[in-house]
Amino acid sequence: MHSKIKVLFFLILFTLTLTDVLGQAGQRGGQGGGRGQGQQAPQTARAAAPFDITGYWVSIVTEDWRWRMVTPAKGDFASIPTNDAGTKVGQQWDPAKDEAAGEQCKSYGAPAIMRVPGRLHITWQDDTALKIETDAGQQTRLFHFAEFQPPAGPPTWQGNSVANWELAGGRRGGPAATGGSLKVVTTGIRPGYVRKNGYPYSDKTTVTEYYDRTNESNGDSWLIVTTIVNDPVYLAQEFVTSTHFKKQADAAGWNPQPCTAK
Repeated sequence: MHSKIKVLFFLILFTLTLTDVLGQAGQRGGQGGGRGQGQQAPQTARAAAPFDITGYWVSIVTEDWRWRMVTPAKGDFASIPTNDAGTKVGQQWDPAKDEAAGEQCKSYGAPAIMRVPGRLHITWQDDTALKIETDAGQQTRLFHFAEFQPPAGPPTWQGNSVANWELAGGRRGGPAATGGSLKVVTTGIRPGYVRKNGYPYSDKTTVTEYYDRTNESNGDSWLIVTTIVNDPVYLAQEFVTSTHFKKQADAAGWNPQPCTAK
């Protein structure tokens, strides 16, 4: 009887000891993982980029020539999801009046600038802000990845843009992301035109953009910008466009020009 009690006692003692040892090992493993992974500083937006978007890019106009390469005729709003309010304002377009008022950049705001033929120069302003400069209209856009407090003051042509990487091919516990898109949401935009000939957008407009890069077998690289303009005032529904830019080896052709009203 006593021998059975001793055996039972030693089994209980052994179990308690083993549990304690495993618990301490788990804690050490967790602490080590914390030092190696959990406590690492998060990657900056620049370091986390799934593709390199920097450099010089030139727009290649293979569609919508009549609206992009020349100033469309007054009232030519085809392909825009117009409503009565927008059409009424658009029919009042007067480029000379815009020039006299110093508002010749009304068709170079965030909802329209990527459709203006020209070149882009894309750089990182710092690890959390991407900068896009356009030679057409000499506009500068800043895409903020970290927490961003919009500056005080009136709306601007390029508004306030918040960006994030939408990664593809990665999942928790799985392989690392192999690609993705840059998503940018812009608000706080000064009212202007979605098209050169005066079709308007209001200060309630939101612009959502997706930037994707492709690398072709012949060595060419393309930047595809999908732009979605939402305006509850002057658009009957989303206005969606897709714009293509080809990567340049250098700054050849870079030619900054001021905005024009016509």
